[in-house]
Amino acid sequence: MALERENGLAESFARDPVPAAAGIGLRHTHYGDFLDGRPATAWLEVHSENYVCPGGPRMATLEAVRQHYPLSCHGVGLSLGSAEGLDAGHLARLRSLVDRFEPGLVSEHVSWSTTGGDYLNDLLPLPYTEEALDVLVGNIGQAQDALGRTILIENPSSYVTFAESTIPEWEFCAEAARRSGCGLLLDVNNIHVSAHNHGYDALEFLNGIPGELVGEIHIAGHADTEWDGRPVLIDDHGSTVKDAVWDLLDTALARIGPKPVLMEWDLDLPPLDILLGEAAKAQAALDRLAPHGPGLGSRAMDDAA
Repeated sequence: MALERENGLAESFARDPVPAAAGIGLRHTHYGDFLDGRPATAWLEVHSENYVCPGGPRMATLEAVRQHYPLSCHGVGLSLGSAEGLDAGHLARLRSLVDRFEPGLVSEHVSWSTTGGDYLNDLLPLPYTEEALDVLVGNIGQAQDALGRTILIENPSSYVTFAESTIPEWEFCAEAARRSGCGLLLDVNNIHVSAHNHGYDALEFLNGIPGELVGEIHIAGHADTEWDGRPVLIDDHGSTVKDAVWDLLDTALARIGPKPVLMEWDLDLPPLDILLGEAAKAQAALDRLAPHGPGLGSRAMDDAA
């Protein structure tokens, strides 16, 4: 366990950079695996809102695990696209979390999820307009000032679009990053899902993203469903990654270069070895970029073992 300060809070950790290697999410189902050993993954991601508390078993687990792995904190409740502005209390709790655990990366979504002080159980899409862009940029700036660091913003999956939208999603996300000084978290599964649902070319999205703005990549499984007689893809993070998403990851890495790649799995969590197997496929994609055999990512995974 981490050392304790006189006030009972754990010592903060050095901010280990997240390597350009494959990582997985730390979920409660696998706490025992990580407390009993040191599974071979290069880094871990947690959902920030699960750890915005001063203590308890969950925080003790994260303190123990954090000693051995670089960490990324990925938020789902900041509501960066909200025209009502950001919740100061939530920002303060996030600041305490990042100060305590010093994650190498902090990220959120290009979406909104609050209204009138209520939190909605979804990441809702924005209209891609100049007005919405101004709101998003202002909120990103407020978040970065409050957290004392640069964040990454993730392109969401979506199932509806707004007639008012005038800016392609990829240009909207890139311009938000340029104006605010933040980076991009490129979710290639979300690109595939949204491209299928809205009828555009996933490669057009990918080619419209400036590679130098990308700080992290996500992959995940999705569900094939049907709505009103039309096939629809749902970003449910509940299965292995589909071949089309693996192909898109290869294309993204070839164009952008090696980045930290997270294998997301949140629904119907499998045994840890299955999740690590999917991460190993992502690591193989990263290693294919290296002209002389396995790259830094594989060595980072070996170091974590």
